[in-house]
Amino acid sequence: MSTAQIENTSIEKQQEVFNKQKAFFNSQATKPYKFRKAQLKKLKQVVKENEQAITQALHKDFGKPSFETFVTEIGQVYEEINYALRHLSAWMRPKKVGTPLLHFPSSSTIYYQPKGVCLIIGPWNYPFNLIFAPVVAAMAAGNTCMIKPPEETPHVSNLINELISKNFEEEYLAVIMGEGKTVVPQMIENLTFNHVFFTGSVPVGKIIAKAAAEKLVPVTLELGGKSPCIVDKSASLETAAKRIAFSKFVNAGQTCVAPDYLLVHEDVEDEFLDELRAAIMTFYGSLSPTESKNLAQIVNESRFETLKAYLSEGKRTFGGVVDEPRRKIAPTLIKDVKEDDKLFKEEIFGPIMPVYLFKTHDEAIELINKNPNPLALYIYANNKKVSKRYIEEVPFGGGCVNNGLIHLGNPELPFGGIGTSGQGNYHGKAGFMTFSHEKSIMKTATWFDLKKKYPPYDKFIMKLAKWLMK
Repeated sequence: MSTAQIENTSIEKQQEVFNKQKAFFNSQATKPYKFRKAQLKKLKQVVKENEQAITQALHKDFGKPSFETFVTEIGQVYEEINYALRHLSAWMRPKKVGTPLLHFPSSSTIYYQPKGVCLIIGPWNYPFNLIFAPVVAAMAAGNTCMIKPPEETPHVSNLINELISKNFEEEYLAVIMGEGKTVVPQMIENLTFNHVFFTGSVPVGKIIAKAAAEKLVPVTLELGGKSPCIVDKSASLETAAKRIAFSKFVNAGQTCVAPDYLLVHEDVEDEFLDELRAAIMTFYGSLSPTESKNLAQIVNESRFETLKAYLSEGKRTFGGVVDEPRRKIAPTLIKDVKEDDKLFKEEIFGPIMPVYLFKTHDEAIELINKNPNPLALYIYANNKKVSKRYIEEVPFGGGCVNNGLIHLGNPELPFGGIGTSGQGNYHGKAGFMTFSHEKSIMKTATWFDLKKKYPPYDKFIMKLAKWLMK
């Protein structure tokens, strides 16, 4: 269990940092391409030099395997930085757009302007990646950032604080430490940010959105929800089982886009569940999966107790071993979950997978709609009509066909939720756009100025307007 401590940043220090960042941003220093490029390269070098320390901190906080740490945390940050560096010049370039003939002789251009001082609030489940991915986007867009890492992972958060404070001036990037439920409302109430970016739970997201709305501060919310995973009878069952087992149990299921529950076509129930159990045993061992170095810990005692309580619901058909000393729960499959159970209504965020059966896709969609607007949806089907139906009919943030989680790894794909699973997107250009204001400018030449467009109006100008605008 972690013994690291988090020290609160005082309100006075928060205000001091904010004032410095506001002044620095207003100096225009963050706007040039050369500055943005240099800072992104510097961040990449800082991460490279501290890969081992980052890996160790994540292991101390909740036992992340080193492979998972690199692929889901460090590697993802490299991807975001590299992609931004390749495309930043093009993103920053003003975009010429068309102009209606009515406004002749005019031209129209969109300029991409940074918003200003941004607040980035990160979650505990991927405390490195989900802090720095939006920070990279904000830096690329030319902003300054105040960064609030999660108190639940103190080793990682303290390391982030150390890396930022040693390598960047606080007028540009600064870390604010402390308990989220105290520090974040303080900051939003006392400081008028130009953008707030939050990744975390729905209840906290509502609090942040409400506080920001009082000052009309724009907010991006990356939340969660009950992400379904559908296994159609046309699916390649062995492959589906392996991919589902990985996407569900990586990071011990503590992933906002992990499959939250399974919907399996009744015709393939037995065969698929056999394949799924086999995949889990191959990944984590058949005798003592909680001893596996490939299975992460639950982040803290509070979450561990919540997940243990879930195990009393429904009927366990596989797994369910609880390892108190290691703070681990073996990958678990549960059937017969009722609609009034917490397993049905709450986002699980752990290595527990409820399994439901369906006969028709109408039945499956009806069940999905009882927990609407999931952050992700996964469809395992070789029948293209089946996958097309779910993509078109079910509102969800994003997802995969015949795979899980990997849509997050493509910076070409905007990532974000819908409704209760969030608002706004990031990754790649979508992140740059989130932290930019599209400033629209129309320029009109003076060599021609039709006098009849001014009062007193006559029939000619009315006919001309109708001709041009209808």
